[in-house]
Amino acid sequence: MLIIDSKDCENIDKALKKYKKKFEKSKTLLQLRERQAFIKPSIRNRMKVLKAVYKQQLNDGKFD
Repeated sequence: MLIIDSKDCENIDKALKKYKKKFEKSKTLLQLRERQAFIKPSIRNRMKVLKAVYKQQLNDGKFD
């Protein structure tokens, strides 16, 4: 639960802006999207390996 401390004289737009920043930093939306579908650990590990191979190929200059 996010709590925003705002002063009585503070504008509502500023309070919303603070809330949005806190919400983004807490990564709540990313967690919700991740939990929508179950991914087996073997598939998650395979995706990690493929991503690492791709990054290595980018660093080696195989892709232009």
